[in-house]
Amino acid sequence: MPQTSTSTPETASAGSGTSTALHSVGHLGRWAPWAIFAGAAAVAALLGMATGLNAAVFAIYTVALGTIALYAASRKVEGRRRATDRLVTCVVVSAFGLAMVPLVSLVIEVVSKGIGRLDSEFFASSMTGIIGEGGGVYHAIAGTLIITALTTLISVPIGLLTAIYLVEYGTGRLKRAITFLVDVMTGIPSIVAGLFAYALFAVFFGPGVRLGIAGAVALSVLMIPVVVRSAEEVLKLVPNELREASYALGVPKWRTIVKIVLPTAVAGLATGVTLAIARVIGETAPLLVTVGIINGTNLDPFDGRMATLPVYAYYQLTQPGVPPEFAIDRAWTAALVLIIIVMGLNIVARLFSRFFAPKTGR
Repeated sequence: MPQTSTSTPETASAGSGTSTALHSVGHLGRWAPWAIFAGAAAVAALLGMATGLNAAVFAIYTVALGTIALYAASRKVEGRRRATDRLVTCVVVSAFGLAMVPLVSLVIEVVSKGIGRLDSEFFASSMTGIIGEGGGVYHAIAGTLIITALTTLISVPIGLLTAIYLVEYGTGRLKRAITFLVDVMTGIPSIVAGLFAYALFAVFFGPGVRLGIAGAVALSVLMIPVVVRSAEEVLKLVPNELREASYALGVPKWRTIVKIVLPTAVAGLATGVTLAIARVIGETAPLLVTVGIINGTNLDPFDGRMATLPVYAYYQLTQPGVPPEFAIDRAWTAALVLIIIVMGLNIVARLFSRFFAPKTGR
């Protein structure tokens, strides 16, 4: 006989009760969290008026009281799961805000103190013959661009070829050894890279040598592992189906890499290289050891000292002279220019990633 399912009144009653319980869970309004945190801010303000809290403690009190109040209200109205979700959301947002505090304060501080000397004279003149007021950063910008260009010429071919070997050819112990050495180089302190480059050039040119190319070699030690790691991860993202299709047509492996793999990964490779340049352009310790500083303009990296933006800012701040106000202003403006250059490189990296990515649509 066919079996039929029946429901007892108790079961129907239980199901009805469960359904009613599920649908009876309330929901806080869209603006309820904002209202709760506004109330928490008001309470923190009252506490501040009574005890004299500063802005940082006021923000901490507001976040803590608002999170506790929102969790309690959500627990009462929406239930435990929704309340826990809101609690975790508040913690994550608070952590993000806490991480942004030093960045925002740094930008505000540098812009407020460096904007005063951001004029045409600052970009068009050097420090030749300047003791007090005036002077500029032309020679330091030129030196930074030259040394960074040399660093890129040294690092990018070595880094890309190493990444291609690790992804396309490397096997066994040699691949593991190279990977291990790249990992070790990633954690090398910048001053160690500067000492290595100085010792290398001192062997050939004697003690006390200061050359722009030595600074480029020092920065290359820091840049190569970054290029290798970023390029390796990008090359791994290229689908193996593309390689196999090329091999099936009889295309050699080297030609497959040149014509298929690299064009497919060009956006990620360009982004990684640009971010690696932004990583090393602000290094100070290696350039202090290998390049030094001059007040004039030297555009030859193979002959004598050169000025660079990080070292320029360092010396203007640590050796300001008398009166010190003008040199300190120049140091802040040099730091602002360096931040602008790094931000520009990051924007360029995003543009590379957007416009040179492979088109997947028809």
